[in-house]
Amino acid sequence: YTIILRYNKGKRRETQYLDLARSSTWHKSHKTSKEKSISPQSTPGFRPFSVTMFSAFSHLSRHHQSSAPRVASAIGRRFFAAKAGQSEVVLVGCGAPNRGMGWYHAVQMLEGRCPSASLDYVVEPWFLGAGSTGPGGPEFGQWAKETTSAHGTSFLSSVADLPAPKEPRCALISGRTADNPRLLTECIAADCKTIYLEKPGAPTVKELQQMKEEAEKAGVAVLMGYNKNVCKYVRKTREFAETVPGSHVTFVSNNAYENTPES
Repeated sequence: YTIILRYNKGKRRETQYLDLARSSTWHKSHKTSKEKSISPQSTPGFRPFSVTMFSAFSHLSRHHQSSAPRVASAIGRRFFAAKAGQSEVVLVGCGAPNRGMGWYHAVQMLEGRCPSASLDYVVEPWFLGAGSTGPGGPEFGQWAKETTSAHGTSFLSSVADLPAPKEPRCALISGRTADNPRLLTECIAADCKTIYLEKPGAPTVKELQQMKEEAEKAGVAVLMGYNKNVCKYVRKTREFAETVPGSHVTFVSNNAYENTPES
């Protein structure tokens, strides 16, 4: 996400950009002559903070550290399997390339943007099953082939096909809402110690409560995605905007779907 802060400075209209996902300024080519960039370090009262949604993996790896040196992952580089200090991540419900939320999570991990996470398995029941030849199926198959070749990630059609974990296992469930209760049960059975559950988690509050109780009984930590309008970086942005008279905040995000009544 990129924050765009607009405000009046004398007779001029100023625009400030902050690329939160990279904690750095927006590239110069995206500015006009009346626009300037800011960074968290150069802005009074604005502290750098992360907006990635991978605290689940850090949470798991922190509680399973060994005496081995920490494994560092650089952007564009990933090890073929989880090492000591990393979570063995299972992405359940990837979705179509360039469209599915699970796919975006996968790309971030494959690029090494979350050093504590190693994307070792992708479970995609639809595109590796009945949907393999339908819309999006061939594209997913090609991406899966390229990902396996480049990163060693294994693609499966069912959580039940997962082998026993070699490192602490974390599941990221990004499937259909109606499937999430069943997928959570399957991930617990697959020895996942932490589960990141995409919102809204389940079709009903009753089912969410049952899932909560099931996870607590199994000793599994569950973390859930949250709406952007109440998360930490939005609050901090609003607090900063209040220090600049006449400012307006705009959030820019990537939505691959066309704005139609059907979508």
